Amino acid sequence: MAQRAMLEISSVSKSFGAAQVLSDVSLSVAPGEVVVVIGPSGSGKTTLLRCINLLEDYERGTIAVDGEPIGYRRQGNGRIRMSERGIAAARATIGIVFQSFNLFPHMTALQNITAAPMRVKGVPRARAEARARELLAMVGLSDKAAEYPVRLSGGQQQRVAIARALAMDPKIMLFDEVTSALDPELVGEVLGAMQQLAQGGMTMVVVTHEMSFARDIADRIVFIDGGVIVEQGKPDEILFSPRTDRVRAFLKRYNDRYRI
Repeated sequence: MAQRAMLEISSVSKSFGAAQVLSDVSLSVAPGEVVVVIGPSGSGKTTLLRCINLLEDYERGTIAVDGEPIGYRRQGNGRIRMSERGIAAARATIGIVFQSFNLFPHMTALQNITAAPMRVKGVPRARAEARARELLAMVGLSDKAAEYPVRLSGGQQQRVAIARALAMDPKIMLFDEVTSALDPELVGEVLGAMQQLAQGGMTMVVVTHEMSFARDIADRIVFIDGGVIVEQGKPDEILFSPRTDRVRAFLKRYNDRYRI
């Protein structure tokens, strides 16, 4: 029996007014697979991530995580919107980390991580704090539990944001250009935490412009432009031997190591 996809995106379309941002996008991600999404600015990468978590509604198509629909259920040849309670329950299975850290400034690192499990899932404080300390250790911040965000570097704040997302025990993690707001010397510590997650078998969809990181971490790279998937394949196939002129032109802007 074929393995069920952890993420199944089927014919999803999304527009903002007259601007078509996603056009009939379909993508399947296997359990434990790391898919890196690349493409020019404005190509629809971030919108795709936001649709997966229903932070953006989408006009057509369906999305499911581990077989459970997100936002809409199929009905005959169409679809119906799920209840808000159903949508909230589905969202709880998806972790997402953004460019901005979005930490609560009045809470310590530990409190930022424990807030959602305690309030949303009803996890007892002692258990939530024990799990939070495990996650802080995993991202290399065991000594920062009592620190407020203002006293943390950008890289440290982003690692707390990753730990916070993991505290909900998601089935899949989404990363949207999580290093773009960081100073270059801080990028490596965040990418290291993400690489550790990938090695642990977490299913991940990562939007990034870090091509060397994409090659190291990805099982598959997907190139999006104009709201459609232009090409996808193994990292070396996409980065060194792309089939389309559009991907070749895009990659020429990057380091000489990826010049086609």
